[in-house]
Amino acid sequence: MAFHSVEALCTAAGAVPLWEAVLLDDCQDRGVARDASFSRMAALWEAMKQSVRDYDPDKRSACGLTGGTGAQVEQAAVGLMSPFVTAVMSTALKVGECNACMGRIVAAPTAGASGVLPAVLLPMQKARGFSDEEAVRALFVAAGFGQVIATRASIAGAEGGCQAEIGSASAMGAAALVSLMGGTPEQMSFACASALQNLMGLVCDPVAGLVELPCVRRNVIGSLNALAAAELALAGVRNVIPCDEVIDAMRAVGDSLPSSLRETGGGGLAATPTGRHIAEMLSGHTQN
Repeated sequence: MAFHSVEALCTAAGAVPLWEAVLLDDCQDRGVARDASFSRMAALWEAMKQSVRDYDPDKRSACGLTGGTGAQVEQAAVGLMSPFVTAVMSTALKVGECNACMGRIVAAPTAGASGVLPAVLLPMQKARGFSDEEAVRALFVAAGFGQVIATRASIAGAEGGCQAEIGSASAMGAAALVSLMGGTPEQMSFACASALQNLMGLVCDPVAGLVELPCVRRNVIGSLNALAAAELALAGVRNVIPCDEVIDAMRAVGDSLPSSLRETGGGGLAATPTGRHIAEMLSGHTQN
């Protein structure tokens, strides 16, 4: 991977669009033709769409903690949010629940954060009429920024807390949205940085050690955060701290988190009386 910084990624986008710079780097890195690289990403996009099409509101996870809320939010139409934002929220829930119910999802960048990218891109495609090809190009942008984050920091909750999973997914989604809306590479970097800093310090505290509570609903927060970060960047709001410095700060914060807040299920919500009770009940059920 040629891009170890967002600065280098944006510089490479001077000669070609940023999405294409990522595609060409993938071709060189894996030794594949341009069409093969694009087809592979297109297959991931199709899998994201399929995870939403195959959503079953009657399905529940094995432990019973997760399922049905995607359809519940979609059908309630409370009215506090616009129909578009409600669609973003329900899509994030649907994919997160699909993951918890052992359905097929795309880890983007992880399974626990798999709802964010489809949640921001699928409703946008429907609302604005973007083609699948345009959506796939946006995924290349997301992949480029995600790779830099993975290289400079982490995308693993066990290593950097949930900021490394939902935070990274949100940053990738923000950059992808800016690309889809015709923004510049600089604006993509602002969106990425803004999304990351908004979720910096987010802990990974899965109740009973399962990627369900609070993980699924954090996909909603990551998606809405991506929308806000992209909106700011497209409006011309500049991020004061450069994106690479934000990523490095995220790494430092992740390194300083105690182990109890890095996917061990030992702190945060997992350590609440209710969280511990759920863990004890599920542990007893497993033993029986």
